[in-house]
Amino acid sequence: MKKYSREDQITMATWAADCAERVLPLFERAYPGDDRPRSAIEVCRTWVLTGVFRMTEIRGASLAAHAAARDAEEGSAAQYAARAAGQAVATAHVPQHAYGGAYYALKAVAAADPANAVVNVAREWEWQAERLAEGLREEIMGRIVVLKHGGGVLVKLRKGDGF
Repeated sequence: MKKYSREDQITMATWAADCAERVLPLFERAYPGDDRPRSAIEVCRTWVLTGVFRMTEIRGASLAAHAAARDAEEGSAAQYAARAAGQAVATAHVPQHAYGGAYYALKAVAAADPANAVVNVAREWEWQAERLAEGLREEIMGRIVVLKHGGGVLVKLRKGDGF
């Protein structure tokens, strides 16, 4: 697994939280009383700001967001949005979880509007790439692959060496 600097990890966590936050309304519209994904993003941002790492808090927030995803409709934009939040906060523990925050955000965008998924996902991928620090952009975005598949898109995360 590739080692990232503390500065890179903080940059990646901020970026992953931004990606997750963009799709959070897809979850909150479907499950307005469930604040677990929003809370996960807030825990992530608090860690970024303070540097205080409490494993029980980070892990708890991530697991809660993933539990919200399991409670959501299978394959829905809401489910992917909750997973994006769970992955974003987990970046405090393992930097590579940032990839998951972006990956699930793209899947949420695709699921939200399947008829326009090709255009919407391409736009979101570009937004993600533009906001990622230049030194990390090629490596990270090179692993988040969007393929046209039938009339829609397939979003994949290329793992392999260094992941």
